[in-house]
Amino acid sequence: MDEKETLRVGAAVRRQRRSLGLTLAAVASRSGLSVPFLSQIENERARPSARSLDRVAEALETTPARLRAAADSARAVDVVRGVPEDGVHRVVRGRHQLSALEFTGELDLGREFQHRNDEVMYVAEGAAEVEAEGQAYRLVQGDTLFLSGGVRHRWRATLPGTRLLCVAVAEHIDATSDPRR
Repeated sequence: MDEKETLRVGAAVRRQRRSLGLTLAAVASRSGLSVPFLSQIENERARPSARSLDRVAEALETTPARLRAAADSARAVDVVRGVPEDGVHRVVRGRHQLSALEFTGELDLGREFQHRNDEVMYVAEGAAEVEAEGQAYRLVQGDTLFLSGGVRHRWRATLPGTRLLCVAVAEHIDATSDPRR
């Protein structure tokens, strides 16, 4: 991430608050900051000073460094250029709600994967075989395979020059629904 890039800590603050089961009022009480100010931080309408971020982090039983590490990039538009290294190209750069990788070539990673969130595999070129939930799926150019979070799977390219795009809800996102939130 570019050092000049602004981090949006609001989403990280909200995730941490919710993971502790706290209301904004409870965090306000713990931090000495107002509910409206905390709401503005969470909704990216206010940027906390270093001191305010210290107080929020302490109230949320974490550190400012951890909140910054869990922050979303403020970059709304990002062009990613480049050639895949060792057959893997990161399509989305930084820490966002989506993770996307393009795999190129005759790859067989030889391991099983299990992601906490949903994933889509799209064959842009070539062919691949995916084993999921004990079943084998043969995919060719233009085919898409959806895997819900928690499904164990492995895959391999079956033709030279295969390009497989894998897009998933990022691992740091809690995409499970909770009716209390």
